[in-house]
Amino acid sequence: MNHREEGGPLSPEVHQTSAGRGHKRGLVGLVIALLVLALVVIADIAPRRRARAELASQTSELAIPAVAVVRPTSGAPQTEIVLPGNLQAYSDSPIYARTNGYLKKWYVDIGGRVKAGELLAEIETPELDQQLDQARADLNTARANYKLSEITAARYADLLKTDSVSKQDVDNANGDFEAKKAMVASADSNVRRLEELQSFEKVYAPFDGVITARNTDIGHLINSGAGAPATELFHIAAIQILRVYINVPQDYSQSARVGLKADLEFQEFPGRRFQGTLVRTADAIDVASRTLLVEVDVDNRNGELLPGAYAQVHLKVPSNVPSLVLPVSALIFRSHGLQVGTVDKSNRAVLKSVTLGRDMGSTVEVVLGLSPNDLVITNPPDSLISGEEVRIVETSQGPMSTPAPNADY
Repeated sequence: MNHREEGGPLSPEVHQTSAGRGHKRGLVGLVIALLVLALVVIADIAPRRRARAELASQTSELAIPAVAVVRPTSGAPQTEIVLPGNLQAYSDSPIYARTNGYLKKWYVDIGGRVKAGELLAEIETPELDQQLDQARADLNTARANYKLSEITAARYADLLKTDSVSKQDVDNANGDFEAKKAMVASADSNVRRLEELQSFEKVYAPFDGVITARNTDIGHLINSGAGAPATELFHIAAIQILRVYINVPQDYSQSARVGLKADLEFQEFPGRRFQGTLVRTADAIDVASRTLLVEVDVDNRNGELLPGAYAQVHLKVPSNVPSLVLPVSALIFRSHGLQVGTVDKSNRAVLKSVTLGRDMGSTVEVVLGLSPNDLVITNPPDSLISGEEVRIVETSQGPMSTPAPNADY
């Protein structure tokens, strides 16, 4: 057996074994490197996939319109509208003379409170007095002629019985008697006419009220209107009850009924309200203004209120139709009508056609087309269509502002 000497060359078998071991080590290193590389690649791909998935999700979410919704609130069962009005006397009349002459004396000046039948002024009528004296004299003459004619007719009737006069003479006497009788009636009627005119020398108040104007003085020539314009002597107004005529918009015409209460406000009485009652309506809409003329009466027995004053009338009008209140921003104006956008249970948009009632500026009343449980979209996008998916981002219980009294009429 041969032994390798120390320091001598290796045998071929030993050399091949060493080479095989080195090759195995290289393969193991390569596999380890590939595994490390694969782990690095996998670790890098996973976050990218998650990022892409999140981006796709966010993109899909952002593609759905985000909307804020509001629940409509119920309209008030009673609405107070404020309308302008002018106070008027319940009765208001100018007073003229009915006879010609000169003013002798007046008894009541402006601001005077008078009763019906109270003497206001006296007029001197010298010409009328003379005409009356002449008419009375003519009446006496007619009566004398009538009496003589009556006696003559009676005598002729007696003479006819003895054939002392002809039938023609009797007829003539009777005809003269009838003519004289008619002349007496005519003269008597003329006297009564002049006496009636003479009674107009005294000017009386036609009803209880206050004298608001005096347009004459002692010595003024009074003309009753024959041949010249008549002059108003006094002006009287009944102010125990005052009228206020107001024009109620057509929207509230069906609610403006007799007996409705109203409050009146005046600048000269800050903080006070005077109660009135609606007593009658015109029962017709004015074509020009589309309003209903109504009359409100207010008690003024203490005389605080003055005719001609401006008033703001607060009319409490009941609502005949149940209504819902929405912000104006929820309305959609399109060619086929007024609509609002709502959101159903599946978060889909539903466009509903609505009918409006009153417009309060920032809010409106909806009287038809909407229910209290609807979720109404505020500030809807212009491209909103029915069936489109939406995303609710904010929910409110109702309009931020409550309906305010409507004073712009």
